[in-house]
Amino acid sequence: MQGVYDRLTELIPAERIRLQEPMKKHTTFRIGGPADIYICPAIEEIPSVLELVKREQVPLTIIGNGSNLLVADKGIRGIVMEIGRAADAVVNEGGGRIRVGAGTLLSRAAREAADAGLGGMEFAAGIPGSVGGAVVMNAGAYGGEMKQILREVTVLTEEGQRIIYTVPEEYTTAQEADGVQYRDIAELDLSYRHSILQETRYPVIEAVMQLFPRPAEEIRAIMEDFRIKRAEKQPLEYPSAGSTFKRPEGYFAGKLVEAAGLKGYTVGGAQVSSKHSGFVINVDSASAADVRSLISDVQQRVQEAFGVWMEPEIKFIGDF
Repeated sequence: MQGVYDRLTELIPAERIRLQEPMKKHTTFRIGGPADIYICPAIEEIPSVLELVKREQVPLTIIGNGSNLLVADKGIRGIVMEIGRAADAVVNEGGGRIRVGAGTLLSRAAREAADAGLGGMEFAAGIPGSVGGAVVMNAGAYGGEMKQILREVTVLTEEGQRIIYTVPEEYTTAQEADGVQYRDIAELDLSYRHSILQETRYPVIEAVMQLFPRPAEEIRAIMEDFRIKRAEKQPLEYPSAGSTFKRPEGYFAGKLVEAAGLKGYTVGGAQVSSKHSGFVINVDSASAADVRSLISDVQQRVQEAFGVWMEPEIKFIGDF
């Protein structure tokens, strides 16, 4: 990887490139071995990085705030690219629209929308992720999801070309003369915790949300109500990756896990939360192997008890 590192230093300042970077520093689970090379490029540097990755055929992993990830104890081979602080921006464009950088925390975007008297993002205020990751996962909570507010999403292909997914009435084929592709936002296939970007793995650069006027004090009251509910029901005092399992059709994940007698179940330093059985938490320096083994046990026990397969919501990445 030395040759790849040397080429990266020609594209990105050396202080934003790290070798053998512990991924536990970059995930909300506080778990994960080292990344061979960890980079934090500015937006304008990303196309050159993608070109290098394709030319050198180096494995590339893209992360945001690391809030929905379990990274292997052996770490991640190749390059890990964080789209974070370099893509942190919120711009109020008027008409209820805000343009947000992919590295912006959802909580910050929701607060700024509230300050501007714009409603629609209240559900996102307590989700511990970045906007880019929230788009890729179609994140949601309390009856809201990104699909409801997204108006436009900009991504980069592996060749560094921009694709803007937007509503059809907002673009014409003539606009593509600048090298940007415009596509119908419906092509993102936004559904429950899914988008087509999970398959294409194109990095999200920015998104535009369409919100609506609402008194700031009303927005903050709703956000405070959600905050209290989270604090009462979720194990926020421990490192985790949020909800561990997707909601099986017709069921609630946490209730199934609890009904299978697994509330408080522990493997190594990992535990099914005794506060909310839908969360696996890091209670005592858990390893990725602990978490993965626990998740497997839960899947098998719930399957045996109820005939329902629990699909993880968190993503397993790295050298498992």
